[in-house]
Amino acid sequence: MNLEAREDIDPIETQEWLDSLVSVMDREGDERARYLLSRLADRMRRDGMQPAFSVNTPHRNTIPVHREAKMPGDMFIERRIRSAVRWNSVAQVIRSNKKHKGLGGHLASYMSSCTLYEVGFNHFFRGGNGETKGDLIYFQGHIAPGIYARSFLEGRLTEEQLDNFRQEVDGKGISSYPHPYLMPDYWQFPTVSMGLGPLMAIYQARMMKYLDARGLEPMGDRKVWAFLGDGECDEVETLGAIHVARREKLDNLIFVINCNLQRLDGPVRGNGRIIDELEGMFRGADWNVIKVVWGGLWDRLFAMDKQGYLQKVMDETVDGEYQSYKAQGGKYTRDNFFGKYEQTLKMVESMSDEDVYQLNRGGHDPQKVYAAYHEAFHNADGRPTVILAHTVKGYGMGGGHGEADMEAHQIKSMDADALKVFRDRFDIPVSDEALEQGMPYYRPEEDTPEMRYLHERRAKLNGYLPARNGDFQALEIPTLDDKIFSSQIKGTGDREVSTTMAFVRILNGLLKDKALGSRVVPIIPDEARTFGMEGLFRQVGIYANEGQKYEPSDAGQIMYYREDRKGQILQEGINEAGAMSSWIAAATSYANYDLPLLPFYIYYSMFGFQRIGDLAWAAGDMQARGFLLGGTAGRTTLNGEGLQHQDGHSHVIASTIPNCRTYDPTYAHEVAVIVREGLKRMYQDKESCFYYLTLMNENYVHPEMPEGCEEGIVRGMYRLSEVKGAKPAARVQLLGSGTILREVEAAAELLRDDFNVASDVWSVPSFNELRREALEVDRQAFLNVDAEPAKPWITQCLEGREGPVIASTDYIKLYADQVRAWVPGDYHVLGTDGFGRSDTREKLRHFFEVDRYFVTIVALKALADQGKVERKVVKQAMEKYGIDADKANPLTV
Repeated sequence: MNLEAREDIDPIETQEWLDSLVSVMDREGDERARYLLSRLADRMRRDGMQPAFSVNTPHRNTIPVHREAKMPGDMFIERRIRSAVRWNSVAQVIRSNKKHKGLGGHLASYMSSCTLYEVGFNHFFRGGNGETKGDLIYFQGHIAPGIYARSFLEGRLTEEQLDNFRQEVDGKGISSYPHPYLMPDYWQFPTVSMGLGPLMAIYQARMMKYLDARGLEPMGDRKVWAFLGDGECDEVETLGAIHVARREKLDNLIFVINCNLQRLDGPVRGNGRIIDELEGMFRGADWNVIKVVWGGLWDRLFAMDKQGYLQKVMDETVDGEYQSYKAQGGKYTRDNFFGKYEQTLKMVESMSDEDVYQLNRGGHDPQKVYAAYHEAFHNADGRPTVILAHTVKGYGMGGGHGEADMEAHQIKSMDADALKVFRDRFDIPVSDEALEQGMPYYRPEEDTPEMRYLHERRAKLNGYLPARNGDFQALEIPTLDDKIFSSQIKGTGDREVSTTMAFVRILNGLLKDKALGSRVVPIIPDEARTFGMEGLFRQVGIYANEGQKYEPSDAGQIMYYREDRKGQILQEGINEAGAMSSWIAAATSYANYDLPLLPFYIYYSMFGFQRIGDLAWAAGDMQARGFLLGGTAGRTTLNGEGLQHQDGHSHVIASTIPNCRTYDPTYAHEVAVIVREGLKRMYQDKESCFYYLTLMNENYVHPEMPEGCEEGIVRGMYRLSEVKGAKPAARVQLLGSGTILREVEAAAELLRDDFNVASDVWSVPSFNELRREALEVDRQAFLNVDAEPAKPWITQCLEGREGPVIASTDYIKLYADQVRAWVPGDYHVLGTDGFGRSDTREKLRHFFEVDRYFVTIVALKALADQGKVERKVVKQAMEKYGIDADKANPLTV
């Protein structure tokens, strides 16, 4: 719209309309005024006109002064508490770095967000003492020193612990960032991997609604709070699921974004305004957006701004300028901000330069923050809320020492002069002499008004935070004889099924179990039909917060698509990160809801750890319990999908997570034993771990479980069969897992029938578990040098066995090669190194050199190297099976 079109051609008429609107607002309220404007907009659209609309509002507070909820309590005491917390947050970082230079730590982030947290601690964050469960809070990772400082005032952390900030190896320290694994009774969630906290918070809030709708755990007015930085919003994970929060009507979710305008290296949006950008995104996603831009010291100036020039300056100023104003001081601000227009300069003519400098931003005004939190807390319109709080990075640290400086994020120390300025600004009773002797902590005596107030507020809010309770009532897990598992142990007879179907049958059994069924949470990212799980749609329903408002097109079928408010399945769509976040929320429910859930998340294995590896690592940090199922696993099993879909490395990636137990089962009885063992370990024995199983879509006959193999399955290896020759010329040990184990079994028959070589065939459900156990055995051996050394399980299995050992899997060679050190004798590995591609399973296995013929050739070559067969036999075999010596290397083509 051009300037001429915006000119008012009839000011009197305009004023009449405005007066009418104000009258409605005064007499009938804001909702009535909003309704009338909505009807006018509808009328314009009916005639093909687009009503004026912008996702952005003027650069000022959303809540006007006359609508602000007034903060209860004692503001002066709260300021003294905030000051003490600020001081101790700085002290612990400085003291730690004086002892051990280079430990690091962050000062500026918490300085900018202190008021945002302290208003929450004093008035909103509910603890979980007694019957009531507390709020779930995702603290921004870099502000951990401030949270520790508050806990120190509360008496929950000692001076020794603060002195050991970032020094954890000796067991006396506290972690650099929020890490539940390292501080299992304290931190609820890990958040310093940027973007994951906000993403997980959304699905945590949805989990809260899900449990409430299913009648498993009442939500009440419990909230999920997520604190994040404006720079963090550049991470795609931060904002990638905000539409989910609105669609799922998560009015129990509150985002607080600390807009200090600065990321690690400089301004977040130096040439624009990050608050405007975020407002547009969240309003576009239909969130309730509350801006806390200016503090109360601006209210008098706003009241003077009858012609709108102050607002005009604010709307024209970009974030790079706002940072300069705070960094350069009051005179610079007067000349360059207020000086843009004669009218605005006149507003501050009676103010000193110091008065101008003290004009505060909204995120540092507890009254403004309280008003925003109050509105967000009492919001119940089905929309999540985001609070955009304007702050200063390094607030209070002083110009040149971190306040609004470009390098503020990296500052982890302050010199004596800066500390004195900091002390005086926040009225900390520490003498110059004490400062010169060292950086002392400050903690008021217990009988002071500040300490009484501190504890009274937390008592009123039901206890201290952060806090985590990792214990729970153990669940009784059925034995292998139970029908849930026994049907998979007996074999399939002549029927050909996949391990995916074996798992689905176990899942069905668990869902029908009276004690465990309601706790099972199936999670699927839009691939239920791929995995043969569509039968669950009708059986337990798909969770939908509004139920099913339509009749599905397949309503007449047995397995029709059924959505239900009490549905049990979480169908996440094509959304691996969201599905993983849902799984994490369910897998940590034992700690956050005192309700152990049994989550099973099944997905294309290639889109698992490779795509959401950071979330999987966070799950380990949170001590998640549950099952991840990598479906259609292996590089040659998903034959038609090609490079992007075929997985040859997920087990290697999964092995990097210390508490993730991984298995690649071939047969239904292995799936049954592993799932049952996992349930027992996680929920009956309460072991902090989670399980990753790979499943295949290849159908074949499954044998009955061999007697006595349960221990071997769990430990990672057992002898499946012995293939004897008639007075065999030699013997080999053949190892395999997943679908390639069947190629190994076929190779054993070729060796017997064509070359009179006998084979012991070993199923190795987990090379990862074999390696972990072997490493621990070796560790104990060198730590206890005088004791008789134990032997790893793989060594026990193979020691004394005749012949070379050949291992074959559908994964890269590194997977099976990792146990080489503990294999007695010669060891040879086949694997699927290289990019995947589309073709039949048979051709792919030949291409990657893992089929029965290559297993046979490698076995004969190993025997020839040992002098057990003649070398010409290897050449004869290659000719017999049509293997070209000049065949291209699959790793390089």
